[in-house]
Amino acid sequence: MRPFATNDVRSRWPRWARRFWRGLREWCGDAAYERYLRSAATRAETCQKLTAEEFYVEQLNRRYSRPNRCC
Repeated sequence: MRPFATNDVRSRWPRWARRFWRGLREWCGDAAYERYLRSAATRAETCQKLTAEEFYVEQLNRRYSRPNRCC
C-alpha cells in the first residue's frame, strides 16, 4: 500500500480550486459581504451588523450617489 503522496495532483486540486474560486469572487466583488462581516467582527460590538440585503443596497447607494461623468 502506497503512503499518501502530498505532491499528488489529485490531492492539490481542491486547494487550488478553492484558491481560484476565492480569488475570482474577490475580483468580481462577490465576497464583499463576507469581508464586511470579518471586518465588523473585529470592531466594537455596539455596531449593528447589516444583513446581506441591507449591505447590497448600501453598496449600490454608495456607488451611484456620486456624480459619474466621463467629460
